[in-house]
Amino acid sequence: MHDVVDSLGRRFHATETATSANDRSQLQAAVDAVDLDTPGIGNAEALREVDALYADNAVWFHHPSYVAHLNCPVAVPAVAAEAMLAAINTSVDTYDQSEVATLMERRLIDWTCGHLGFDDGDGIFTSGGTQSNLQALFLARENVMAGLHANADSTTRTDAARPELLSRLRILATDQAHFSVSRAAFLLGLDADAVVTVPTDVSGRMDAEALNATLLAIEANDQIPMAVVATAGTTDLGVIDPLEPIAEACEAANVWLHVDAAYGGGLLWAPRRSHLLDGISRATSVTIDFHKTFFQPVSSSALLIRDSRLFAPTIHHHDYLNPEAEAQSHEAEPNQVDKSLQTTRRFDALKLWTTLRARGANEIGAMIDTVCDLASEVRKLLDGQADFEVLGASDLSTVLFRFTPATAGAAACDELVPMIRRVLFRSGRAAVARTTIDGRPWLKLTLLNPDTSIDDITAVLDLVRATGHGILAGRHITTEGGAA
Repeated sequence: MHDVVDSLGRRFHATETATSANDRSQLQAAVDAVDLDTPGIGNAEALREVDALYADNAVWFHHPSYVAHLNCPVAVPAVAAEAMLAAINTSVDTYDQSEVATLMERRLIDWTCGHLGFDDGDGIFTSGGTQSNLQALFLARENVMAGLHANADSTTRTDAARPELLSRLRILATDQAHFSVSRAAFLLGLDADAVVTVPTDVSGRMDAEALNATLLAIEANDQIPMAVVATAGTTDLGVIDPLEPIAEACEAANVWLHVDAAYGGGLLWAPRRSHLLDGISRATSVTIDFHKTFFQPVSSSALLIRDSRLFAPTIHHHDYLNPEAEAQSHEAEPNQVDKSLQTTRRFDALKLWTTLRARGANEIGAMIDTVCDLASEVRKLLDGQADFEVLGASDLSTVLFRFTPATAGAAACDELVPMIRRVLFRSGRAAVARTTIDGRPWLKLTLLNPDTSIDDITAVLDLVRATGHGILAGRHITTEGGAA
């Protein structure tokens, strides 16, 4: 283990590119060359081999030219805690497998609920935002169904009525909501058109008035609004839906409000931006990914619920884990398998606990402000350069832009986006993402490294510019657009 740490330390100090620059066919050949059926080669040799195969070809999120996705560099105390939890190998599904680990996780859940304003709240750590969103919508579905059954007559309160009720359930979200919302609807057995798109304003935020109108239209069509999903930090635009008016609409319609704050949840602790989450205390459930804006190794996410009683649909009892008879006792052990979609579950909360104790929540919040400040600075930089176009303004740390030289038409600039991204990635010089907004492709910077400077980003933009000009020269893309 000391050898591995020493090797990684050297790599972090000396790594000069965000990616390996090796062609995928080369990487595939190196992977295929390893015979997994031969006798063991010993600990030291095996670790040297994976160092050469994996670490030498890794994507380095800490590098200042990695500005692609929602991947953060990790806090060193969390890395040490990761080694500790992996070696001890605790599973926090039942108390007799975890003891103090369960109590520490519960304390972190209570702490997070306190910052959310969930005085009677509860929650559970998950593998990521996708799982958190899935469980939130599962709980919404089951609690809504239970409410419908409770208010229906005896002939309706049967399993036979369930398919008909399921077919009427609708989830409301914008086209900027994370894809996991639609995936959850599919996994939950809802209709193909169960996710209803709520219009956005010009900035990409949910239009609260349109939400009210959509809720009325759903009810007029004899459909049932199962949940509204507001996004606090959209993946593409990095904007936050207006939570206060959305909460008002949901409360008026008695609809479950889930806030997907996987990206933006860290703003709760940001000294200068916490107000952007005003209204989140009125949500029914919230997703927060600590492995995005809390600088934790994956995985570290949580689902938080305003009222602990809403977890009831998840509860299942098994004699070999959490016997129902024991659960009724006033001395019942806190078996968290009652609230989780997972059984065996890592003690990922230890990483967050250790980071908070080492660095403090206020320092982490300040780091979140820092990356958001950098994004604002980058947008101003791009606004002042004639050969770049920038889209909108983010509440967080996302910047969408395009290389738009005077020598290329709009269609040619569209072509350049994926080509620039691919050339930079394959060269290892920079990792930049791309996306499409309203049919138009854009390059995307996602800034999650508080040590990245404006000079670092300027260097990435210079690479984008040089790469774009190189492609234009090589492919003879003209002002009329298209390759010659």
